[in-house]
Amino acid sequence: MCRRRLSSASDGGIGSFDGNLLRFYIDDAPRIKISPTVVLVLSICFIGFVTALHVFGKLYHSKLVPPGAQY
Repeated sequence: MCRRRLSSASDGGIGSFDGNLLRFYIDDAPRIKISPTVVLVLSICFIGFVTALHVFGKLYHSKLVPPGAQY
């Protein structure tokens, strides 16, 4: 019966982190190179923009429809 070798952090096992994850996002991209920080900032800006549109739409709609009117 063969014994399975346990991987340690120095072997590059699951628990190790030596920068390979960041290299996957930055160096190996075939076309456009965007860092994870830029993606995070752009997604938060998009969420804020959609939320602002939702709030402005509610405010605009409340000024057009008189109180007590059927919608």
